[in-house]
Amino acid sequence: METTELRDEIIPVYQQLFHALERGQEQAFHTIFDDLHNYDQAQIFQELSAQQRRQLIEWVDPVSLADVFDLIEPETIDEQDYLSEMTPQYAAKLLNAMYVDNAVDLLGIMPDGQRQRYLQQLAPDDAKEMRELLGYADQTAGSLMSTEYVAIDLALTIGEALVEVKRQAAESEQIVYIYVLNHKKLAGVISLKSLIVHADDEQVAEIMTQNLVTALPNEDQEKVARLMADYDLVALPVVTQDDQMLGIIMIDDILDVIEAESAEDYERFAGVHNVDFEESPFQSVAKRLPWLLILVFLGLGTASIIKHYDLVVQQLPLLAVFITLITGTAGNAGTQALAVAIRRITLHEHPGVWRMIGVELFIGLLIGLLAGSTIFLVVWLWTKMWLFGLAVGLAMACAITVANLAGTVVPWLMSKVKIDPAVASGPFISTLSDLTSVIIYFSIAEWLLGLYF
Repeated sequence: METTELRDEIIPVYQQLFHALERGQEQAFHTIFDDLHNYDQAQIFQELSAQQRRQLIEWVDPVSLADVFDLIEPETIDEQDYLSEMTPQYAAKLLNAMYVDNAVDLLGIMPDGQRQRYLQQLAPDDAKEMRELLGYADQTAGSLMSTEYVAIDLALTIGEALVEVKRQAAESEQIVYIYVLNHKKLAGVISLKSLIVHADDEQVAEIMTQNLVTALPNEDQEKVARLMADYDLVALPVVTQDDQMLGIIMIDDILDVIEAESAEDYERFAGVHNVDFEESPFQSVAKRLPWLLILVFLGLGTASIIKHYDLVVQQLPLLAVFITLITGTAGNAGTQALAVAIRRITLHEHPGVWRMIGVELFIGLLIGLLAGSTIFLVVWLWTKMWLFGLAVGLAMACAITVANLAGTVVPWLMSKVKIDPAVASGPFISTLSDLTSVIIYFSIAEWLLGLYF
């Protein structure tokens, strides 16, 4: 009995369901299972063995199980091939009872032949609707939208609209927003609260909101996510260029998008991309090695510069002790600036370029002076050589300033030439900072210590 993914409070319930399934106790099973939240039902379903799932499918009707499948990640359903454990008729009823956008997500990751077999089991109108949604490109508004929304005619009164809302509510994914259509074109939106608080004889057209926030079906999902976050929307209508209503995007789908985009940005920030925990070690090597080789060559540049200053190190071997201190501190400063810059770019919060450079230059100088002054005192007291301490402290101040500026400017430049700024990853900025820090350190040391000796 694997229970690693279950909440601690649910594990005893899972064990009771496990025993009910094993012993064929249908009534005992329903007494427990039917009272659980759909999310907990979904988690328990994924923990069951294939034999136990088949027993559950026999006891639970497809419409009820659809509520469970709506909360399971499509990749998990497809990977485990849960649908193959059902009869084609049962699977078709389940897909038909799922929210359309979730069913389309599931069908979209299936091989074409398997997808067509399931579509053929659906009613012609339902199959046509799902094929149309499957036609939208991945990671666009069209691929996220659902066609299950409440729409009323512009000419209705409030009383007539309430009757229509009640008629459509059972088939809709949400009824927070009611969309007002004029010959299939989106004319306005009205909240359920507005319908309830206004008199029945008032016209919908008089109280609806006409200042609409909409998305086109081919718009990128990140832009959609920003729109919904900026306007605090629970749902966003998707329309054609001429305002024909196509569907809505729900906030739960946008939360999935935000999570996926954040994970993707983090992977790129770390210098890896498209992480797949099921891939072979050789596939992982093929993805990671090219980026690491680039960093190796940058690192060779750093080594060459250190070799170039070999005579300086021979005069004072103590110089070598502080190389990693300078490069490491500068690399950390650059990575911090990079993280802030990518967040600003992602959220479109970055100010004018010269103001941004000026602010980050000031921040880098301030941090550099404070860190440099501190290390100057430490090195001076440790080595009893104030000029050597000054060389190390000044080098650290300059290296931090340059690294901070690079961590800000490099991703900004990448965004301007339409390259994902997350490509300016932490390892890249750190290695670049190593290169510049070593040049700064030895140049300052050669200058100051040349006077000293």
